Amino acid sequence: MSKKFVVLLLVTLLAFSGLVFAVEKGAVSDIIYYNVKMSQELGLKDVAEGMTDIFMEGVSGPTLMAMDQADREKLEIYSVPALTYSLFINPYPNTAPYFAEVGGKDFFNVMAINEFRYALNDLINRQYIVDEILGGAGGPMLSMATPGQPGTYRYGLVANKLGLSFEGNESRAIEAMKNALEQASKLPENQGRLVNRGGKWFFDNDPVTVRFVIRADDPNVRVKIGEYVSLQLEKTGITVDRLIWERSKASNTVYGSDPADAIWTLYTEAWSAGATRAFWEHIARQMYSVGGTYLPGRGNPDFWNFSNPELDTLIEKAYTGNFLTEEEYWDLTLTGVEMGLKDAVRLYVCFQDGFYTANKARMVDRFAYGLGDGLNEWSIKTALTKDKILFVTQYSSVGALFMSNWDPVGPDGMSDTYTSNVVGILSDPSSFESPASAINTPLRVHWNPEDIITRVERDSEGNVVGSIDVPANAIKYDSSTKQWKEVGPGLKSMSMGTYTLLGGNTHQGQPITVANYLYAFAFREEWITKDGSNDRYYEASYENYMRSGQDTVVGWVVNSDDSITTYYNYNFPASINRTANWGAPFMGVHRQPFIVVSWEIYEALAEIVANGSKSGTIYAFRNDPAIIEIDVLVPNHVKDIRAKLVEMNNNGHVPNSLKGLVTVEEAQTRYQAAIDFIDRYGHAFISNGPYYLSKYDPTANYAECRAFRDPSYPYESNYWKEYLVTVRLWIDSIDVPAIVMKGSDATVLVRVSEIEYPSERVSSASRGEIAVTLITPEGELSFEATLKEPGVFEATIPASVLEELAPGSYNVLAIASLEGAVPASSVTSTIVY
Repeated sequence: MSKKFVVLLLVTLLAFSGLVFAVEKGAVSDIIYYNVKMSQELGLKDVAEGMTDIFMEGVSGPTLMAMDQADREKLEIYSVPALTYSLFINPYPNTAPYFAEVGGKDFFNVMAINEFRYALNDLINRQYIVDEILGGAGGPMLSMATPGQPGTYRYGLVANKLGLSFEGNESRAIEAMKNALEQASKLPENQGRLVNRGGKWFFDNDPVTVRFVIRADDPNVRVKIGEYVSLQLEKTGITVDRLIWERSKASNTVYGSDPADAIWTLYTEAWSAGATRAFWEHIARQMYSVGGTYLPGRGNPDFWNFSNPELDTLIEKAYTGNFLTEEEYWDLTLTGVEMGLKDAVRLYVCFQDGFYTANKARMVDRFAYGLGDGLNEWSIKTALTKDKILFVTQYSSVGALFMSNWDPVGPDGMSDTYTSNVVGILSDPSSFESPASAINTPLRVHWNPEDIITRVERDSEGNVVGSIDVPANAIKYDSSTKQWKEVGPGLKSMSMGTYTLLGGNTHQGQPITVANYLYAFAFREEWITKDGSNDRYYEASYENYMRSGQDTVVGWVVNSDDSITTYYNYNFPASINRTANWGAPFMGVHRQPFIVVSWEIYEALAEIVANGSKSGTIYAFRNDPAIIEIDVLVPNHVKDIRAKLVEMNNNGHVPNSLKGLVTVEEAQTRYQAAIDFIDRYGHAFISNGPYYLSKYDPTANYAECRAFRDPSYPYESNYWKEYLVTVRLWIDSIDVPAIVMKGSDATVLVRVSEIEYPSERVSSASRGEIAVTLITPEGELSFEATLKEPGVFEATIPASVLEELAPGSYNVLAIASLEGAVPASSVTSTIVY
């Protein structure tokens, strides 16, 4: 009897006896516990002592090295450029004569002078901040793109061409700021009012003051950066009012108040990296353009808003794919970034290497992490302990587990890192950017890259337009009539793609169908469209947040197999998967983070905001001191959500967008399931991810998430842990002579390592394509490097090329790429003489 037959017989017998275990679906761990520590040192100590498994905070090098060596040896360490620091400026009124009435008197805002605030680039020495404040564990930054990630070198070159440098130029800055103030003092409106007395500037006898909000909860970095910048500013003769505030007060003031109130004029920002990125135009949009809602005013129509229309147009074209070629994409993006740097409303200062930690003994192996942002939701999704119970600690100086409202609709909702670390494991978006490669990867909606079609051309006016015929029976939701309508004949689109919806159930046990996607599309369309002056189903900040992406969809065709074909105006020649991602249907209505709740929760929230709540509380989908932003965790809010679900259930309510698609009985089943979920778990965050929120205690700052083991979940528990294993390349050094003499070739040696991800096993690279690029004022000159020996690639810059160059300093860039691997780039410089 063969071994194969014995095995087959055994499996058959076990199957008939009911002993074959079903494949485990959902999450890799069974339970995850989240808590919070108010001290980084305590968080690290807890990891070392096994009281927690993962500390989600990227601590600084000095903080990590302050631990006992014996404790450090118990840690598995993940090092990444995890935080970026910037200076955020309120330039109101941003026009001469640079003052406005505030609180009954004229307030002169020196930051309203573009030349003055731009000179901050020279006034601060970014390298000094890295060396002295970060202890060398980081690097200087001149734009929003974190050095070292794919493609970011181009943004650094933009800043270099403007004459910006890491070291700055203090004397030049002080002279420029002095000249800016002197020119302002000569304006007729300011004569005799803006004066310099004994080296100090005054306006109407009050010191010219920068109201500098500095985050008190970051004493080792932001407080020190704030003090350094304050001392530098005071060298120009202005006064700095140091407003050292805790994070809630600081954040609510800077991002939630009208810039015209001039409560603040300067702020120490910090940003988590957010993701590993291959392209950055959406971050340029977020940080430099009104479309990103992170400029002063945040797009709130009741506030004064900073904007640069020309920049906004360029970045929007790059963001929405309004270009023909990859070269045009880079021109739009880099020109927009250059204008953003010149506007000087947000000045990037540096990035900090974050050292994330896990308990080495507790973990089965290393887990996935973002090469550009450190530990994230994929870390939690792939982290496995021996008992499948995971303890995760977050850091909060004020002891709060979450900072923003759990509003799954509005642009301010769920916007903080602490919340993202939790909701990221509760919600599955349609796709995600791989934490290792930044490639757009299908998750709950699948596509075949070969089926994604793009055809674009320029029309008679030079605009990029699509040439794909959109079927007349494609549909789009009409908010004015509250109906789905066929788009009709004659429409064209740039791209088209067919997407398979993976289905499954949401956390209350109800099926995910094409109705979830149709509802979400209609919701977005409804709330970004103002149908008349009294439209209650409209939110201006939400329109600003979602409009540009929503408008790229020309129409959907729902196919007989419930797949969806999207016709959309997006074009991205550099990445077919990114093009595909743009057209992917999404069952959520919020981005950054991309989160999902079931459609009946969205409907209850919409009706509460539009038509009122049982308690009489007035809610909104925005962060506004005059109104209450909805929160699906707050008990009183949850009571109102539950009451609305009961009302809709009793009335047999069917959303307008689902009439004819969902029966009254089907809707009532979902409402009752949502009510039952709320009664059991005490909150209304009903999502679709591999975990669900089983307990939340805001008093104890504690949350428990349990694996969602529903057999309809589309992935086995170990799927993503195995899928994300890959390799990445690393450029250890670029060896080029410090001085290259004309008349002879220049040899460049690039030393490259191949690193397994996430295990971090290192070997010398013997494969891949290595390109060496010489950056000149006229353009980029590239030369192929060939393998000389394991780990060493050699390129030659011919003497004929060097002969054409003017004497001076030149950047030399190396890019290492390998199919299926994460590429790497590094830059150095040489002098041609």
